[in-house]
Amino acid sequence: MGSLRLKSRQWIVDDKDRIIIGEGRSKILENIEKTGSINKTAKMMRMSYKGVWSKIKATEKYMKLKLVETDKKRGSCLTREGKELLEKYNDLKERCLMEEDRIFRSIFD
Repeated sequence: MGSLRLKSRQWIVDDKDRIIIGEGRSKILENIEKTGSINKTAKMMRMSYKGVWSKIKATEKYMKLKLVETDKKRGSCLTREGKELLEKYNDLKERCLMEEDRIFRSIFD
């Protein structure tokens, strides 16, 4: 048998299983922070502007927080709350992966 590893993803969902944040939305937030642009983010991710914007708005609506600040001259950036959400999600993901890897090794090694 070859080398095995566990591959999983984490999503934070509401009580109706609607995604609040996961891999895709975290990438959207990261790319907005890097590029300063929702439009550039959409192009990088091969998504429509409307698709990116609707995912941001859905998360903002559920969390009752503004995550992305937009300005016609300065572009777009994450708010303090947007940065905190991204940091918390990344921390959760890292911890989950470490624990899942530990469990996986205990079963398959």
